[in-house]
Amino acid sequence: MKKSKGIIVIVVILACLLGLGYYAGTIVKATGDKQKDASQEASGNAIKLGLDLSGGVSITYRIVDENPSEQDIEDTKSKLEERAESYTTEYAVYKSGSDRITVEIPGVYDANEVLESLGSPGSLYFIVQKDSDGNANYSYDSTIASEHPDWAPYKLNSSIEDLIANGSVILTGSDVKSADAGYQSDSTLGTQKPVVELAFTDEAAKIFGEATTSAYANNESIGIYYDDHFISVPNVNAAITDGNCIIEGEDSYEAANQLATFIRIGAISLKLEELESNVVGASLGGQALSSSVKAGVIGLILVMIFMIVMYQLSGVVASIGLAIYTTLVVAFIYLFEITLTLPGIAGIILGIGMAVDANVIIFARIREEIASGKTVLTSINEGYKKALSAILDGQVTTFIAALVLMMLGSGTVKGFAYTLMISIVVSLFTALVVSKYLTRAFYAIGFKSEKFYGRAKMRKQINFIKYRKAYFIASLCVILAGFVGMGAFAASGKRALNFSLEFVGGTSTTVVFNQDYSVDEVESEIVPVIADAIGDTNIQPSAVSGSNSVVFKTKTLSLEQRDAMNNALVDKFGVDESKIESRSISSTISGEMKSNAIMAVVVACIFMLLYIWFRFKDLRFAAGAILALVHDVLVMLTAYALIRISVGNTFIACMLTIVGYSVNDTIVIFDRIRENLHSVKVQNPETLADAANKSLTQTLSRSINTSITTFVMVFLLFVFGVSSIREFSLPLMVGLASGTYSSIFIATQLWYVMKLHLGKDRLIKK
Repeated sequence: MKKSKGIIVIVVILACLLGLGYYAGTIVKATGDKQKDASQEASGNAIKLGLDLSGGVSITYRIVDENPSEQDIEDTKSKLEERAESYTTEYAVYKSGSDRITVEIPGVYDANEVLESLGSPGSLYFIVQKDSDGNANYSYDSTIASEHPDWAPYKLNSSIEDLIANGSVILTGSDVKSADAGYQSDSTLGTQKPVVELAFTDEAAKIFGEATTSAYANNESIGIYYDDHFISVPNVNAAITDGNCIIEGEDSYEAANQLATFIRIGAISLKLEELESNVVGASLGGQALSSSVKAGVIGLILVMIFMIVMYQLSGVVASIGLAIYTTLVVAFIYLFEITLTLPGIAGIILGIGMAVDANVIIFARIREEIASGKTVLTSINEGYKKALSAILDGQVTTFIAALVLMMLGSGTVKGFAYTLMISIVVSLFTALVVSKYLTRAFYAIGFKSEKFYGRAKMRKQINFIKYRKAYFIASLCVILAGFVGMGAFAASGKRALNFSLEFVGGTSTTVVFNQDYSVDEVESEIVPVIADAIGDTNIQPSAVSGSNSVVFKTKTLSLEQRDAMNNALVDKFGVDESKIESRSISSTISGEMKSNAIMAVVVACIFMLLYIWFRFKDLRFAAGAILALVHDVLVMLTAYALIRISVGNTFIACMLTIVGYSVNDTIVIFDRIRENLHSVKVQNPETLADAANKSLTQTLSRSINTSITTFVMVFLLFVFGVSSIREFSLPLMVGLASGTYSSIFIATQLWYVMKLHLGKDRLIKK
């Protein structure tokens, strides 16, 4: 690269940074303004924030059906979750009292808009045109056409109960998997026409296939009946046996979307009616986001200073790349309309660590090449070339995990996956493109001396393999302590883990105060009084916009605790006790969400294992990485159990963060082992141990430096954050420490042991 071109590259990159910085700054400012007055539309570009950071709409439905089964209630909650997810992944749906279901959707402050989408769910039926005796089940009615132009102009010839009894109702709403509006090409006119795309469950697909085969043969229709009228009576133009069908004939996309919405609404098992809707405030208060931003800014500055001190000119390059990474992530989160909550912040933190890690790997390689006697320019080119495989393998492995979590997860798991995938892609771009061109540009304008880049020091090789049994025993003791602790707590009548109300449900208490309190005032003045009365600090307050009401969610309260809370509120704040309403609420993390999260993690681990196996051509590398990952999860579980950290929504996010971090850290070391093994002519226990020790020693400074920078970010969240953020950052710090430990002292040692004793090419034969 010529000097003139180098100057142009530097100027362009710095100009892009300034532009991105200004754009990201306007987004952050608009987001802050939005949070200060969440119920109002903020000017400018604002990121969508979750209920924990900004509040949103809370809608409570009453179950009309008498004595509904728990299965029907769970099915209904699941369907409402699917609908709420069209707004954001960060919703909450839970049972409230014996006959109510509450839906909370963040970032939306128009209750009517949400109600139109969710609707008042009723019964949905698919009815064949004629019964088994050939009698028509419905007929055209011109009166309906004139009085209700939005309805399909048909009426039932018998009651719905009779049609169900004689088998004319072939499917109900519970058989619908999805219903969406879309477009289909018209081959005759060459235009796009609006349609409704329907998909049925596997079992329903067979029934629908038989019904459409018969209807097509007899040129008949199948009516879709919702609540008390037909919403569509489409003719069957072909036998549909794959469970997917298209409803044509809609005048506009809006009409198709309305029909799809009615079908989705009707897929709910129970009849619901709206009881109340409110705009609720943030459950973490106005300080939560500002403190997180403050921690992030200070953390980035400290990380940049650390990088510059450690890597000189390369550190400056890394700092510019890190600044571009941060602004791009903010921009993409806004542009992709991702709702930001604590799990999302976790994904960004992990991305920052991986962005720094990619640069550290490259700079360490450049220093090694310089130390081997090569020129600075050759060392720069070779450094990026040799670091590529380690960076790609680590990032791709984590991206695979994020992709699986996005596809199979739900709720906070999906939100975490979105931000993590964005962070991975952006960190790869800044490390492999921005930093690379910047480094070459600085060299071109005159920074050609090796003093600007550093020279790798010859370090005495550490025998990490020798004491592997001690490392294994230490880890087993820590993990065993966790299980013993959980058993002891369970035996004493407490729960094995300190589950929050997101997992086990609790009590929701609505209090009408004599004045309007902000969430910050509630947290500083009222929450401590309630915590002292009930003997528990795990309280989630939400102010109801436009009123003096505040909702307090706590763990399940006994009658004595409720009385103590009521008395404290009456004595301290002059509340009218008759205006205090308490009711039990179910967990916001449904059984389906838990099972989805577990399934997503298991499938992600399987795919990561397969990828590592494919890339390293040795299943023992993959097994070592996955076992180290399991080790870190169990160590974090020990921390949750013994320190009694509250296990809530952030528990899933913390575990997922460490899964991604641990695998990435281990892959970098394994990549160096793979490289060093190429120079080993004869593999035996001694040469294998030497290659492993050499690799661990070579990557030790990189592992420590990456861990320090990531740990600093999380530690500052702990220092500056509110109590809920501290409960999120504390176990994350434990996980980061465990991830670093397992990468250095567990993963490689496990690979070494398996290399000796497992596989056809094992070194120690039985």
